[in-house]
Amino acid sequence: MSWSRQSAYVYDGSFDGFLSCVFESYDRKEEAVDIRPGDDCLYTLFDAVWVETDLVKASRVYKGIGAKIGPDAQELIRCGFLTCVADKELLLYRFLRLGFQYGRTVMNMLTEDTVHRLRKAVKHLKTESHAYLGFVRFSDYGDVLVAIIEPKNQVLPLLASHFCDRYRGESFLIYDKTHGQALMQKQEGPLTERVGLFRLDELVLPEPSQEEMSYRRLWKQFYDTVAIRERNNPRARLSHMPQRYWAQLTEMQQSHRSAAPSPKRLR
Repeated sequence: MSWSRQSAYVYDGSFDGFLSCVFESYDRKEEAVDIRPGDDCLYTLFDAVWVETDLVKASRVYKGIGAKIGPDAQELIRCGFLTCVADKELLLYRFLRLGFQYGRTVMNMLTEDTVHRLRKAVKHLKTESHAYLGFVRFSDYGDVLVAIIEPKNQVLPLLASHFCDRYRGESFLIYDKTHGQALMQKQEGPLTERVGLFRLDELVLPEPSQEEMSYRRLWKQFYDTVAIRERNNPRARLSHMPQRYWAQLTEMQQSHRSAAPSPKRLR
C-alpha cells in the first residue's frame, strides 16, 4: 500500500498511544515517516503532528492485529514496544504495514529486514529479562524489600508475574533506574495485595540498617565460601554474569569489582 502523503507523529509514549498513531496513519491515508514520544520530539527532522491517545482506536488496531496477523503478532508487538532498539516505534509501524499487507505469513518472513530486526530486538529483551530473574538483589528497608536494576530494555512488565508470585505476602519495590519505572507490590492485609507499575524518576533510599549490612556481609561471605578457588575462571564468569549487571549485585561490590580480567593490549 502506497500513500502520497507523509507525516511525523508525536504521542504520549504509551503503548495505546502508539496504536493510536497507527490508527491515524490508516485513517488519514498517510505514511508515518517518524513516530516519537513527546519528550523526544525535538530530535525529529519533520513537522510533527500530535496524536491523542484514544483507547477505542487503540483497541481496534490491537484487535485488527490479532485478526489479520495473529495472536503471535500481538505478543511480538507488545514485547517490541518494551525493547531498546533505536526508533522502535517506526520499526513496529513498518512491521504492521507488512502484516496488514501479507497477513500471517509475515511472521515467517525472516529474511525481511524489518521482521528480522524486530525479532532480534525481542529476543534481546527476553534474554535480558530472563537474566534478571537471577540478578535482582533485594535490600530490607523495614517493611519493604527494595531492589534497583539498570536494564537496557523495559523488563519490569515481564518480571512482574515472577516476583509477585515468588514474594507473595511481601511488600517490595523493584526500581528500573534506566527507564524511571518501578514495580511495586504492597501487602495491605493477610489476604489483600496491590500491584502496580508506575513512573518513578528518582528513588532516594535511607541509609541501610545495621541488620541489613549484616545480611550483605553474610551474602558476600557465602558467595566467597562456595567458590572453588582452583576453578576460578573470570572470563567464564563474565560470560554468564556480564559486568554491566555488577553495579547492583551485592556480592560484586567493593573488592569483587576488580576481579574482572584486564583487557588485552595490542602490541
